[in-house]
Parts: sequence; C-alpha cells; structure tokens
Amino acid sequence: MELRDYIRIIRKGWILIVAVMLAGVAAGALYSLLATPKYQASTQLFVSVQSSDGATAGDLVQGSSAAQQKVRSYVDVVTSARVLQPVVEKLDLDVTSAQLASQVSAESPTNTVLMNISVQDDDATQAAAIANAVGASFADVVVNQLERPDEGGPSLVKIETIEPANAPASPSSPRTTLNIALGFLVGLAIGLAAAVLRSTLDTRIHSRHDVEALVTTPVLGQIGFNPEAKVRPLVVSTDPRSPRAEAFRSLRTNLQFVNFDSDHRCFVVTSSLPGEGKTTTTSNLAIAISETGASVVVVDGDLRLPRLAETMGLEGVVGLTDVLIGRADIEDVLQPWGRGSLYVLPAGRIPPNPSELLGSRAMVGVIEALTKSFDYVLIDAPPLLPVTDAAVISKYTGGAIVVAAAGRTKKNELTGATRNLQGIGSTLLGVILTMTPAKGPDAYGYGNYGAYYGADPDRLDLGESLHEQTHRPTASRNR
Repeated sequence: MELRDYIRIIRKGWILIVAVMLAGVAAGALYSLLATPKYQASTQLFVSVQSSDGATAGDLVQGSSAAQQKVRSYVDVVTSARVLQPVVEKLDLDVTSAQLASQVSAESPTNTVLMNISVQDDDATQAAAIANAVGASFADVVVNQLERPDEGGPSLVKIETIEPANAPASPSSPRTTLNIALGFLVGLAIGLAAAVLRSTLDTRIHSRHDVEALVTTPVLGQIGFNPEAKVRPLVVSTDPRSPRAEAFRSLRTNLQFVNFDSDHRCFVVTSSLPGEGKTTTTSNLAIAISETGASVVVVDGDLRLPRLAETMGLEGVVGLTDVLIGRADIEDVLQPWGRGSLYVLPAGRIPPNPSELLGSRAMVGVIEALTKSFDYVLIDAPPLLPVTDAAVISKYTGGAIVVAAAGRTKKNELTGATRNLQGIGSTLLGVILTMTPAKGPDAYGYGNYGAYYGADPDRLDLGESLHEQTHRPTASRNR
C-alpha cells in the first residue's frame, strides 16, 4: 500500500484509533493508581587497593586497575546470601535472603572504582536502612573474608561509604507520567494496527478508490446515500436542487464521453446483485438526459423482477414481453413520461423463459428500432451474478454500465460481474458508485447547489410534474 492508502485508513478508522489510544492511556493511569508505591534508596561505596609505603607510580597505576577489575566482580557479590543474610538478621526482616535479593541491585560506573547499591521497598525509611546495612555487610564480607590474606595481616582492599542512603521523599514507582505516555504509544500502535487489519479484511467497496483498484474502466459517477430513496426515488424530478440530483447530472455529462467515437448510444445498466440501486439510477439518469432536450427511452429489461414501471409511476402490465412475442408493436406500449422527450417501455408480464426472450432475434430488433428512433436508449437489466440476462443483452448494445453500492457490494462480486461481461465479449463502459456516505473519507459532496441556483421559480415547478405524469394515461408515441 502507498502512503495515501494509509492516510485513507487513518481518516476512515480514526474513531477506532482514538478509542484504543484512550483505552491505553486509561490502562496506564489505572495501573499507576492501583500499583503499590515503591521507594528507592541508594548508597555509594568507594573501593581501593592499598599499596605498600614504598610503592612506585607504576604500582599505584596497577593498584587502580586492580581495584576496577575487583569492583566489576563485586557487583554479583552484593546480592549473594553471604552478604544479605546478616542484613536480614540485623534488621529482623520478614523475608529470606533470596527474597531480599530481588529488592537489591548493584552497579559500577565504567572505568571507576565506585559501587552504587540500590534498594526498593514499600517503606522509604526501611529502604534507606536496608541499603546502608547491605553496604556495611558487603564491605565486611569483602574486606574481612574474601580479600583477607592467607598468611594474616590487614586486607589490601579497602571499602568506604562516601554517600550513605537517605529516606527518599517521593516514590520511585509507579511513574504515572511514564505509564500514561507508554499507554498512549501502545494504544496508538494497537489502534493503527487494528485499523489497518480491519481495512485489509473488509471485502466491501466503500469508495471510488476501491473501484479503481479493481477495474480499469472509469467511475462514471457517485450517487450519495438517501434513506428516502425508496419513498421518493426520482430525485432529479422531485428535488432538482439536491446534491443527489446534481450527481445524476454529473453522471449524464460523463456518459456523453463514454463510447463517444460510436453512434451506438444504447447502454445496459446492471449490477452484480440485487439491491444496489440500478433501477433508481437508470430512472434518474434518463430524466437527467431528457432535461437536455435529447430523446430518451428507458426499457425495463428485467423480466424476472421488474421495478421500472413502479419506480416511474406508470402502469406496467403491457410492455417488452408483449413486443417480443409479437402481441403488440413498440409504438403501442411506449409510455411518455413528464414534459420532455422521455419514454418508458415497461417489462410487461413476467415470462417463464426470460433468458430466451432477451437473447432472441426479436430483442435485437427491438434494440435496433429504439436506437434508430431515440438519441439514448437505457436498458435496466437484471443483476449479472444470479443470471446471464444482462450480459446477453449487452452484446447487442454499446456496452454495459455496472452499478455498485458503497458499503454493500463486495469486491469479489464486482470483479465477478465484470468477468461475466468479459467472458462473452461484452464491453464494460464504466461503474456507477451508489449509496456513498454523506460524511467521512469516502463521502462525495457537491456543496450548496441551492445557493448556486438561486431562487428560480421555474425550477421549483418541476415538483408538481411528477403528480401530473403519474396520472397521465398511456399514449402512443408520434415521431
């Protein structure tokens, strides 16, 4: 993935990222609140190797080097039972020497003869007492036991306390600021990983970017989601100033550049599965094209589950099936819609053999006749994955336009639909993305078109035309 892909994921999953990040901060704060405070006291010792009275400068250098080497080996002696057991007995501690060793740590700065002994305890005063007792016990063990000459006499190693331990005023742990910062960073990392994982596992199409990553054909338009689409599907007519209406006009403009080198202006509009908005899209697109003065006919080619007549508010008992079986002529079943040059050819009665009818020579004749008589022919066809009807029809037209619903259509469904078209040699002209969200990184808005149009009373008059046209009797077309 590229950088812009990660930016999209962050924009899309920012709520999840922030939630996990806040959970990490809360966990760090809660840990700091519930953890038992620990106090750390430290004492510092100086280790030297004594030389004879007549020692030369070289002897002194050797003695310093020997002291540094001994200090490095003394670090492990500090936590031994030989040093800690006397401390347990002297202070009457309720722990064993092994348990006390977990509270004691020792270190020696590089190239020095200093040794730092630190002790952690729940009580600040006791931590200082243990640190001083461990220092004293360590000095006694080293000087009087480990480094005492076999032949007797004083030890050549001398250990002195140069910084006794004092009771600390504040606990060394928990470090609230550090824990909250770590919680923030860990939460941020987990949130980002979760957002990337969710995006990777999400197989649905959400945006234009997802479509362009799957198909090489262009995205002809993006139609915003409208919860009232089922109640008021013909938004171009009923609400011409809305962003969705303008989206259909933008789609109309883009369609003019599709297959522009051909005079074949007959297009099949389909989808991969039902419920992606192909009928609503086809109807509004036809109305938008008719607004330009072009003659348009929209055909209900879904002979299995026809919805076009209901969407357009027309009677659909007689239609395409009657023409295909020779029961009626095209001119007798075409129904005018609105005030422009838009006509509708309903599906008619549902036949028992829709695939045979749509693939017949009669269907080819209908398409040829409509293409000669109208500037644009739009065929609302069945989905591509359940049946092959749309793919069959598209072979006789200028190509197919596939509708995909954002947040609903899966990537493999869209690629499967395009493969069905390519498998029989049909042309995929483009994809229309419907149900795009109004907000978020996948949103596609148009701004305030009401302000752009202004108060134009002629445009407001379009609202009542729907009532007129739905009650207008069916008429034959005279051309």
